[in-house]
Amino acid sequence: MIPIKTESAWRGTADCLTCGIRDMVLFADLKEEDFKHIHSPIDDLEFGPGDTLLHMGEPANSLMTLRVGMVKLVRNMPDGRQRIVRVLRSGDVIGLEALLSNTYESEAVALTQVRVCRLPVEVIERLNRETPRLHMGLMGKWHRSLKEADDWLADLNFGNSRQRLAGLLLKMRPNLANDPTADDTVVTVFSREDMGAMLDLKLETVSRTLNAFVRERLIAPVDKQGRHYRLLDIARLQSP
Repeated sequence: MIPIKTESAWRGTADCLTCGIRDMVLFADLKEEDFKHIHSPIDDLEFGPGDTLLHMGEPANSLMTLRVGMVKLVRNMPDGRQRIVRVLRSGDVIGLEALLSNTYESEAVALTQVRVCRLPVEVIERLNRETPRLHMGLMGKWHRSLKEADDWLADLNFGNSRQRLAGLLLKMRPNLANDPTADDTVVTVFSREDMGAMLDLKLETVSRTLNAFVRERLIAPVDKQGRHYRLLDIARLQSP
């Protein structure tokens, strides 16, 4: 295969300078001459809401960095239910288990319109061999990803339905570090079914609790579909 050219990687169709890939721990120390070690393409892909990016149990041969949008990681439980174990946003990495496992441990499904860069595992493995200084950064990224997933589950499964739903709303606030122009009082939420799967709550409980928050003026709907809310009282949401 033809190696990626430096000018193509940084300024080409993959648009790596703006997609967040350069700021990943994995590539934080990557110098332009390191790209001579890459012999597989970095694909720039787009998916619509509901599209599956990765299937649970399929061969893990690539990972993705999320440029735009949100993705849910779903696992099939022994009782047949599906459980959302984490929500990924811009800058997060999808499929990190490909570095240590033969198959994907979760299904990755687009919650919104998303754009990703897909990297074959062989690219990462080659960079590790040829540029050993990247190895510790890669392991650090892996460790942080696992910790964030554990923290996400622990936080969203604590307390009653009001506390869980309020916690989710607060977690979905835009990260001003990534987008200083964002309004961090407006959040995008998911379908009631998705929120129930994420919080281990029944659909009726999610709807009833959201309606209660609206009546109590903790939040206000921004659209008719109920997918965007303005947080009116963050202090009370922190202790609902």
